[in-house]
Amino acid sequence: MPSGAGRCFNYQIPSAGCESVFSVAKKHSWILPVIIFSQFAGTSLWFASNAILGDLQRQWNLGDASLSHMTSSVQFGFIAGTLLFAFFAIADRYSPRKVYFGCSLLGAIANLGLYLLADGLTTLLIFRFMTGFFLAGIYPVGMKIAAGWYRQGLGLALGWLVGALVVGTAFPHLIKSLNRSLPWETVILSVSIISAAGGCLMWLLVPDGPYLVKGTKFNSNAFAIIFRSKDLRSASFGYFGHMWELYTVWAFIPLLLGRYAQTSHPALNVSGWSFIVIAVGSLGCIFGGLVSKKIGSATVAFFQLLSSGICCLLTPLMFHAPPAVFLGFLIFWGIVVVGDSPQFSALTAQTAPRDLVGSALTIVTSIGFSITIASIQFTNFLTEWLNIQIVLLFLVSGPIVGLIYLWPLFRDLRKRHP
Repeated sequence: MPSGAGRCFNYQIPSAGCESVFSVAKKHSWILPVIIFSQFAGTSLWFASNAILGDLQRQWNLGDASLSHMTSSVQFGFIAGTLLFAFFAIADRYSPRKVYFGCSLLGAIANLGLYLLADGLTTLLIFRFMTGFFLAGIYPVGMKIAAGWYRQGLGLALGWLVGALVVGTAFPHLIKSLNRSLPWETVILSVSIISAAGGCLMWLLVPDGPYLVKGTKFNSNAFAIIFRSKDLRSASFGYFGHMWELYTVWAFIPLLLGRYAQTSHPALNVSGWSFIVIAVGSLGCIFGGLVSKKIGSATVAFFQLLSSGICCLLTPLMFHAPPAVFLGFLIFWGIVVVGDSPQFSALTAQTAPRDLVGSALTIVTSIGFSITIASIQFTNFLTEWLNIQIVLLFLVSGPIVGLIYLWPLFRDLRKRHP
């Protein structure tokens, strides 16, 4: 989960107390649903351009590489925003809900730039970068707001929030799927309105929570500690392997489905199934969080990453399967490819020194999102020479590296807590 420099603007995990997510919900029943909806609404900006990529390519005669360039621009913006917001301690100096509100509106405006001002690839990339920048004030700040309301139940609440991010990421595909002839401008306008509405609800209905704490001061020594500390290194590199695969799968799933439809299944609703495959990952996040209470985060992360790696290997074979088998396979992949994400964040927070949790999360998340850019660009390069179902096979290198590094932590924690 993103944090930052200067002061880590990501949430801190409050000390344990008697207040659970359920007891808080009884007193303030609207808080968690509003936060979840707002998180969903704000993160719907993330893949808005991906859902209308074909329309944008036809509008401005863009090449196939525009997919990787626009997706990478959002990631670049998010990394820049994460570090800059944290350096200036934005969510510590100002109320997090006001920061969330402002970034939701500004992100919505930047997204509207695709419709109102864009005139080619360069301006598209600029507006995508700006959208990613303001997403840094939506996703992680939403986590901080939730941490201000929940103590013992924070893990469960954050599981719901990560699930909301996953569904929000997929949501533009759902809008597009409702009508294949729907103008792309309508998708952009709808997503911007929803994002702004989510920000307004957060500002109006969610006051600062009773457990809201300021982020810890950023410590650049966390860079060295990540590579020195055995357990933190294990968790961090496991996360890096996970990130090598995750966003590339999300970015190229529509292309994979489109090629599958072209082979012998022209009636396949590519946008609709893209939404389903991505959004179903929310179940992996939520149920993974529930299961981790019994078997631990390391175990859940290990087996989900293993399962996801196996899916990479099976992609060329499954591409030739009947639709029911192929789509079922993609649904399973959608669940496990992101279900380990909250667990890796939890492991990073658990294995980092208490005074460096925020700094470690900032650095690990920034490196992780940088890896997604490299992976997306590398995958795009390979698609010039190989079919997409073959290219996705190469993503298995991420899970393999992640599992190798995660294994010592998984083994040691299993010994300590059989």
